[in-house]
Amino acid sequence: METTMTTAVPKLTTLHPRISSNSFSLRFSLTFPAKKTALVKHTCSPSRIPLRVSASSQSQAAAEATKVSSIPSEMKACVYGEYGGVEVLKFDDKVSVPEVKEDQVLIKVVAAALNPVDAKRRQGKFKATDSPLPTVPGYDVAGVVVKVGNQVKELKEGDAVYGNINEKALEGPKQFGSLAEYTAVEEKLLALKPKNLDFIQAAGLPLAIETAYEGLERTGFSAGKSILVLNGAGGVGSLVIQLAKHVFGASRIAATSSTGKLELLKSLGADLAIDYTKENFEDLPEKFDVVYDAIGQCDKAVKVVKEGGSVVALTGAVTPPGFRFVVTSNGNTLKTLNPYLESGKIKPVVDPKGPFTFSQVAEAFSYIETNRATGKVVIHPIP
Repeated sequence: METTMTTAVPKLTTLHPRISSNSFSLRFSLTFPAKKTALVKHTCSPSRIPLRVSASSQSQAAAEATKVSSIPSEMKACVYGEYGGVEVLKFDDKVSVPEVKEDQVLIKVVAAALNPVDAKRRQGKFKATDSPLPTVPGYDVAGVVVKVGNQVKELKEGDAVYGNINEKALEGPKQFGSLAEYTAVEEKLLALKPKNLDFIQAAGLPLAIETAYEGLERTGFSAGKSILVLNGAGGVGSLVIQLAKHVFGASRIAATSSTGKLELLKSLGADLAIDYTKENFEDLPEKFDVVYDAIGQCDKAVKVVKEGGSVVALTGAVTPPGFRFVVTSNGNTLKTLNPYLESGKIKPVVDPKGPFTFSQVAEAFSYIETNRATGKVVIHPIP
């Protein structure tokens, strides 16, 4: 039997350096035949394998839970023992399953997603505050609870959950991340997976939607205000547009992207879609209450913000009045936003190049480092 996945964007024809498409839509159908993925030990070489995506969250969770008859002592994981490029990524099937602390649950990982911070961490950009090597990378996770600590209050075995496993992204992120069969996570960082989303869609949300939400909150964004989103088709930007419209009540939303993604911006809720390959947004006569810079152009962003307005700068140099923050993982944020996800007002955007198989982790990293991904880059299935 074949099933479908919705709310991603249509297939593109090239990997990089450029993505082009004439039409984007948030609602389409991908169908994959069932096929197992073989683990390629000690290599991350790409090997495209067709996948099957289930649209039924309850049946997915039940199926994943029944796979775990007992928790092993060792697991398969993607690891690196030194900082560097994608060549440092290796597979190891003898990694110890992390122990569960009193306030944690153990998750059987179904899908994981990559974020720019994963690449920066692997490159050693914040090794002074990183956890010790070797590292199993991965912040975003969606999966099934298979064990609970004795201080866990709400979650139970069999629950389908999602979350960003690292409370502080740059301060001691977990040594055992989500690119593994199992990961241990504090209950407070997780939420029940939205019932209408599959594990692939859910895995791409946590860090990006928490970043989008916290950034808007920090600016004091509220109903009636205007916003310009730079890189509106990216993982964070695509969610900033939707949150600004449906949660915060923006009066006007403008966003930038390349030519092929302008229709995607409009479908997400942008009133003005700006083609950065043809227009300089900083030359706009219009000014905005908030500029959310998710690409690293703060020096230009400050030119289009109203006096007294705010500029959020996620990356690159910060020019006053711009400011930067590092997101704090919080399961309560996900719980707050779950109703918007379950109602379909906010839709996850999964890059059409994915999901990448577990054996394609290096390819997925290379792709996200081009800064040309649309929405989120997801890894599925996890062996």
